Amino acid sequence: MWTGRMFHRDAQTFLIHLFGQGLEDERYVVEKYRSRPNGEIEPIQAEQPKTKGLRRPRRKIVSREAVRELRPERDEIIVCTGVTLARSGVQMWGVQATGLLTTRYAR
Repeated sequence: MWTGRMFHRDAQTFLIHLFGQGLEDERYVVEKYRSRPNGEIEPIQAEQPKTKGLRRPRRKIVSREAVRELRPERDEIIVCTGVTLARSGVQMWGVQATGLLTTRYAR
C-alpha cells in the first residue's frame, strides 16, 4: 500500500497535541522547528526575532486567537507554550514531521 499517493495537494493534515491545561493562557511563546528527512529536527532561524550583541534571542509572543489560527507546513513542528502557565500549551505537527505515514524498512 502506497500511502504517499493518498494525499491531495490541498490537504491540510496535521496532528495537534495539547499538554498541561491546553489553551488556558492568554499569551503564548511560539517556537518553530523543521523536520528533516533523516530524522533531525532543527529550529527555523528566520522566524526568530533579531538580537543585538550577545543577548538571548527574544521570544515571539502571540495571543490565544493567533495560536488557534496557526497551521504547520508538512515538515514543520510548532510548539506554543503559555507565558504565565508554563506547563500549558499546544504542539502542532505537520503530516511528514509526525512520521506516521512514511514507509520505513528496518534492516
